[in-house]
Amino acid sequence: MTASERLQSLAAEFWEFRLREFPTIAHDVGDPRYRRELFRESIEDHERRAGAARAFAARLARIHIAELIGQSRYSHRLLQRELDSIVEHHRYATPLRPMLFPESPDLMIAFALQRTTIRNRADADDYLARLATLPGYFADRRSRLLAGAAAGYRLPRALLPRVLASVEAHLGLPDEQSAWMRPFATLPSGDVRFEDARVRLGQLIANELRPAYLRWRDTLRDDYASRCRDSIGLSAEPDGAAYYGFLAREYTSTGDTPAQIHAAGLNEVMRISGEMDKVAARAGFGGDMAAMRHHLATDARFRSRTKEELRERLEVLAKRIERRIPEFFGRIPRMTYGIESIPEAQSAQLPPAYAQPNPPNRSSAGVFWVTGLPDRCPTTMHVPLTLHEAWPGHLMHIALLQEMDELPAFRRYGMMGYTAYIEGWALYCEQLGHDLGLYDDPFAHYGQLEMEMWRAVRLVVDTGIHALGWSRDAAIGYMTSHLALPGPTIEAEVDRYIGMPGQALAYKVGELRIRGLREEAARRLGERFDLRALHDALSGAGPVTLELLEEHVRMWMDDAAVAVS
Repeated sequence: MTASERLQSLAAEFWEFRLREFPTIAHDVGDPRYRRELFRESIEDHERRAGAARAFAARLARIHIAELIGQSRYSHRLLQRELDSIVEHHRYATPLRPMLFPESPDLMIAFALQRTTIRNRADADDYLARLATLPGYFADRRSRLLAGAAAGYRLPRALLPRVLASVEAHLGLPDEQSAWMRPFATLPSGDVRFEDARVRLGQLIANELRPAYLRWRDTLRDDYASRCRDSIGLSAEPDGAAYYGFLAREYTSTGDTPAQIHAAGLNEVMRISGEMDKVAARAGFGGDMAAMRHHLATDARFRSRTKEELRERLEVLAKRIERRIPEFFGRIPRMTYGIESIPEAQSAQLPPAYAQPNPPNRSSAGVFWVTGLPDRCPTTMHVPLTLHEAWPGHLMHIALLQEMDELPAFRRYGMMGYTAYIEGWALYCEQLGHDLGLYDDPFAHYGQLEMEMWRAVRLVVDTGIHALGWSRDAAIGYMTSHLALPGPTIEAEVDRYIGMPGQALAYKVGELRIRGLREEAARRLGERFDLRALHDALSGAGPVTLELLEEHVRMWMDDAAVAVS
């Protein structure tokens, strides 16, 4: 076998390993073999994965990258990165570190369940079997939580109320509105094929699911609360500073240190502040940013009255954007998407919007989810949010990546492991509103800058908390001084950075690298620069690290420069 064939075989074997270990991935890609499972999250599961990753890495080392070309070389490097990541997470005891907000177990269950489609009796039976595994999942999370506390890894006390509120919100819903029942909600009422399954689901909820959720809540409230720590930064945990440095590298896919990222954030905050002052002057506020923000916060024109009105406004905007897409992109996916409201019970714990990509088997469309609380999504956010989450952002980008049949499955379907590329692209897409003429109005332009500032302050606040020892109040104060977001939203954002260290760094770091590539290409190619072709080169790299993306796009620049010389 050639080196390329051996790599293909090993990559396929690694993907099979991923499907076995993470059944939700199998569900998302339409693989039916693990339909009766949801999570494998015990301490023993994580031990097994680390051992398997080391064995895979030893075999990968015997495939010489010098014998590979093109995307195969990328895949070799990226497979090595994924294996190293599994081993490093195990070394830093990630499974014992209680990361329960914003990705609490109950919320992750709800996300997994909302991607379920039931078409026949077998689907319903498999779904009930998956639900029946949830008590065991909560028991595994409890074991990890308590083992972590014994080893010195403890949840920041500031997050406990949010974790409890999340599980209480799920418990507070009547059965017919619960996440457990939602996959049945779209089935025709009175369909006799599902009568028995509905009865069994009701019994499962009453006898196993609600009791399991209640035991989890009681564990947090009664057994664990006294073990929480008062500090909020990772530096307070064993090996915390080194772990945070690893997470920064992991999420940004660069070698940037927390200190470098903090400095970049400060520079971006300064630059964007200057742009905001100019926009305030153009809007008639004479550069008085406080007056402009007060106007935006108090004028009812910038708010939707209902969640239905909010959703309908975004639907109209999305169609306006879609009409212009071929002007800027040659590669356009075959899949479509829809816009839905996030249930109000979940909206308070979630961002104003998020994307749910279409499954690779094309069994359903992608979904652009928007908050069910209209005050959390003023009209100034509509354009950047739609560009970010829908087309040409996440939903278009991920659909394109899934269509790259030449890539190994671990890249095509595991693109969320490349956060800086995925989120950096979506943040870059927000700025395409200028090319589309959607920010000609100063209030719309301010909305784009506000969203960009949001991502810039993340660099400062996330690193401030976990590398520089900032307090929660200091983080909230810094964000409040630079953003017009409501106080509760800022507090929730700060708590997100406390609970998910490093993840928020990916957005702005990724966007800065992608914007830098656009500027570099424009300089090198001059009047022959083709933005449409650049966008196709950026998406055509496939899921990659930022450093590989730069290599890929610079090779495209070299080819383009030769072609026009």
